[in-house]
Parts: sequence; C-alpha cells; structure tokens
Amino acid sequence: MQLLNATKMQAGYTLGLQPDGRELLVVVVKGTFTIPKDEKQEPKLAPEQVPLVTADVFTGEPGFSAPLYESDYAPHKPKCDVLLNGSAYAPGGKPVERVTVSLRVGSWSKSFDVVGNRVWQAGALYIAVSKPELFTVMPISYNNAWGGIDKSQEDPAKHHYYPLNHAGVGYHEYTSGKYMDGKPLPNTEERGNKISSPKGKYRPMAFGPIGRAWEPRPKLAGTYDKKWLDNVFPFLPADFKEEYYQAGPLDQQIDYPKGGETIELINLTLSGRLAFKLPNLNVPVEFSLRDGQYREVIPVRDTIILEPDQGRFLITWRTSLPLRRNLFEIIQVIAGRMSPGWYRARANGKRYCRSLKEIRKPSYSTRRRAEPAV
Repeated sequence: MQLLNATKMQAGYTLGLQPDGRELLVVVVKGTFTIPKDEKQEPKLAPEQVPLVTADVFTGEPGFSAPLYESDYAPHKPKCDVLLNGSAYAPGGKPVERVTVSLRVGSWSKSFDVVGNRVWQAGALYIAVSKPELFTVMPISYNNAWGGIDKSQEDPAKHHYYPLNHAGVGYHEYTSGKYMDGKPLPNTEERGNKISSPKGKYRPMAFGPIGRAWEPRPKLAGTYDKKWLDNVFPFLPADFKEEYYQAGPLDQQIDYPKGGETIELINLTLSGRLAFKLPNLNVPVEFSLRDGQYREVIPVRDTIILEPDQGRFLITWRTSLPLRRNLFEIIQVIAGRMSPGWYRARANGKRYCRSLKEIRKPSYSTRRRAEPAV
C-alpha cells in the first residue's frame, strides 16, 4: 500500500484492532504550528514539523517518570485530548510564592495553583509544611505534582503507589519523621484545596498526559485473565474500552473541535496572557480500494498539544477504515489533496509528472527490465 502525503505536515498509517477483532487501517496526520504573538494573527505551519511519535516518550526513566508524549498511533480516541507541556510564569516577572495558571480551548477551561518549592517538616509529634520559596518560572509536570511512590520500607511488598500519579512527590504512607522530614511537596495544587496531609487523597494537577498504569486507565484496558488467555488471545478482551487511548485526564478530554476555537493561556507565558484561534483547517484523507472505489473522509482533531515555552502547538488528525480482510484491500491512501493535474492523470489512467525531468526518468518497471542478469 502506498501513502501519498499532499500536506506540508507529517503523515503515517498503522493497523489497529477493534475489540471485536476487526482490523482497521489507521491514518494519522500531525501538524506543528507556531503560536502567534498577536491574537489577530493566524497560526502558521512551523518550518520544522515534529515527527510522528512511534513509542511513548517520558521526561526521564520510562515507566518511572511523567510521560511527555504518547504514541501517535492510537487506533481511535472517542474525544480530543488537550495537553500542555510548559511552565508557570510569575506576573510581570516579579517573584511570587503562588500563581494561578489557566488553559482554555473554546468553552472548556482548566486552572490550578502553582507554588514555590516546599518540604515536609516532620518530627515525633508534628507534621507541617514549610513556607514556599519565591519563583519567577516553575515547570509544570506530573513529576512535581501530588503523588509518587513511598519506598521508605526496605521490603518491596510494603511499597505504596499513589494510584493517580506514580511519578509525583509529597505522598507518604509512612509518616514517621525519619521518613518524611525534608522531603519535597508538589509545586501544583488544586485551587482551594491546599495540601496539608502526607496521606491525603489530593488530585494531581498538571496539563500533560497521564501514565498508562495510572488510574483510571488500567480499568479501561479490560480483563486479561486465564479465560482471556485461553479463549481470546491475541485479541482485545470484550471489556476493553476505547477511552483507554485517551492520554489526557478526564478533565482534559473535550468534544472534537471544529476549528476556529479560541485558545487562551494565563500565566503560562512571559506575557501573562496569550490567546489565538485554532486553525480552521480540514485535512481530507482518500482511500483507494482495490475494487476501483474511492472513499474520502475528513479526519477528526483528537489531540492538541500546546508547548508555549517552545512557541509552538501540535494538532493530530485521525481517521480509520475497517478492513474486510486485510491491508491488501487498499491500494493507496492520500493525505490532503493532490494537484488538479494529478487527479486528471489518474482519471485517464496516466502517470502524473510534475516536470519534464520526471518524464525522462524511467519508471520502476523499465529500470527492472534494463538490469543485467547476475
């Protein structure tokens, strides 16, 4: 099968699997755009396009640190993930102990507090939180959000994981002063819910993707027991939910945007407030079937990743075609639109050439015939 990319973005395909066992041809297009400095300006495609991610990328050691990017080849996302990798900025560049950050896309928004560095102060009879240090810029990540793993006991069987965030800090199941004193607290907090207890059930606050092993994702992945192993393997279990593919937490999953929605960042850039509109850009995908039919679809935007520290944002479009048997049913896939001349050549059964130089270039079959026998 041939993939023709007529966009100036990245495009790729893979095979996916539905829970009922049917295979899918999944086509993904990812565009990198520069963030405009003026709200009235249209975002433009960046000169350098970020490649498609084939395997999950972490901020540190895989599985023990916060995810940075998930694979772009999820078969289907029921909603759009809104993600942000970035930092909090003190208003006007003046050092502060605490600042509220906010992200808005259309009618959806999320905000929380970012706090300076703090530690637990723990003794035999007390537990307290130190005064926050001043900051002007603070990275936002699940690495410095509430959560973590309490490994204070030597016996691994006594280690405790905070189910919503294994990569964070601040959580302690064993609250003795010798285990806690001087240990860091998170730099993010839910608004109106200050952290005061090392065993508290606080919501980890960040804008990035959540780990595949963090709740609630494992429950969405289905049941992999002996019955599945004996009767269903290698297919997905019947209770698998496609919501598992959502990389963002529940409060960062929105309906598929149409384009033109306003994106607003508060205290997530040096300017304090930054706003622009999501590009009103559709990326058609055409499937050329072996039986001579053509099927054109408009993929959905199911992932938005904002990276204001790098002056860019990413949009991922995705679509899929259920296969009756296998991939050989599809001859060609076109992402975007080819030139009018290309379509005229196809309609007339001819090879399209963009220049005289291409006309003089021998075709693959001609080159094969010209090769001497060895």
